Amino acid sequence: MSISKDVLPGDAIHRGPPVTVNRYGPAKRINHWITATCLILLLLSGLALFHPSLFFLTGLFGGGQNTRMLHPWIGVVLFVSFFILFAQLWRANLPNRVDVQWVSQINDVVAGHEEKLPEIGKYNAGQKFIFWGMAFFIIVLIGSGLMIWDQYFGESTPILLRRIAVLVHSVSAVLIIMLFILHVYAAIWTRGTLSAMTRGTVTGGWAWRHHRKWLKELAGRGRIDPAE
Repeated sequence: MSISKDVLPGDAIHRGPPVTVNRYGPAKRINHWITATCLILLLLSGLALFHPSLFFLTGLFGGGQNTRMLHPWIGVVLFVSFFILFAQLWRANLPNRVDVQWVSQINDVVAGHEEKLPEIGKYNAGQKFIFWGMAFFIIVLIGSGLMIWDQYFGESTPILLRRIAVLVHSVSAVLIIMLFILHVYAAIWTRGTLSAMTRGTVTGGWAWRHHRKWLKELAGRGRIDPAE
């Protein structure tokens, strides 16, 4: 029997008490926090370079020259870190028919009427939207960022192309900041979610309420502690 795309290595149910479910292993959690830290550093350094009124933020990086030097290298670390995570999670984030129904019932999602929603696998449509949005904008940002990285690519990029790249980079940066804020808000709003990326586990009740299909698949495939 083929393994479901929602069931990833390391996912497992522990009988407890209390019942807990492994959602992310140590490597994925470290990867996630490296990515998140890079995003925050890029946000601060990028805003510092974006407008003179925000130049004071360069003090966090040791001044303007250091900020200009560090910003693209942090972007490279972000790109590598995120796409290591991407390689492990993209299959579980592929859209399906249930996602269409979930989106059509967005009012129930906002109102917290989980009992009215279809059973969800490891990720819901909102999480998938953020995942693919992050992937898209990170590719755009690294591509446009390379074109305006004067130290290495300045002479090989035509002026007109560099101007377009600056505009694309700036717009994409604003959009990914909005996506990042949405991601953080959703993680805080859905109680119990942060536990997945701090301790690596969620409660059985949380998994049943928010990702019931995933929990059932884990149980059905024997990903559960044997009875003592």
